Amino acid sequence: MKNIPILMYHNIGEPPEGARLRGLYVRTGAFGWQMWLLKLLGYKGLSMSEAMPYLCGEKSGKVVAITFDDGYLDTLEQALPILNTFGFHATCYFVSGRGGQYNDWDAATLKVEKKLMTDAQIKSWHAAGMEVGAHSRTHPRLSKCTDEELQTELAGSKADLEALTGAPVTQFCYPYGDLDERVANAARSAGYSAATTVNRGRAKPGDDLMLLRRVLISGSNMLYLFMLKLLTKYEDKRG
Repeated sequence: MKNIPILMYHNIGEPPEGARLRGLYVRTGAFGWQMWLLKLLGYKGLSMSEAMPYLCGEKSGKVVAITFDDGYLDTLEQALPILNTFGFHATCYFVSGRGGQYNDWDAATLKVEKKLMTDAQIKSWHAAGMEVGAHSRTHPRLSKCTDEELQTELAGSKADLEALTGAPVTQFCYPYGDLDERVANAARSAGYSAATTVNRGRAKPGDDLMLLRRVLISGSNMLYLFMLKLLTKYEDKRG
């Protein structure tokens, strides 16, 4: 069975002075070279919904899914033009209750307030042919939520984003990668077709669609390491 890399990004651009976890930032030029390499190698860059037939074993081909967590403004301003240049699509997972605000869930830890897309900007992302996925309403640790809170965070985020875009929202990403069996079952019950984790490795047909692994792309990854993660078992061994 052919592996399907699901690339995981957070920020595209230069890390601000004093920011912690600077690896969350992939510089714009580096992102451009990564997309160029994918194109050169004959890959199609897909959103998660477009990748579903491959993940389900219904189609085969040289594909990679591209995902962005949290819905930062730099995803729209820096990543979108590059994706468009290469004819790629991507999924961005949005925290629906924080539109136009900032990363209040980890700003104190990271020492930086990162701008999130407004509702209008989320609609611009969607209008450009990109996918809107859900990342909860407030970015909590879902395993710590009550059943009622889970319903609000999972189904509520889906409803918020569907009302905003007028399109189905079928893809979810667990905040912090925090989940257990109860959370995964709640995501399935909320109507999501698939959900991604922060567990490292390439996905393959037959994997549990609620527990999809991803390939972590860090700002420190040189192009040769990007290739290793894409083409070899390098990332799989770190899962």
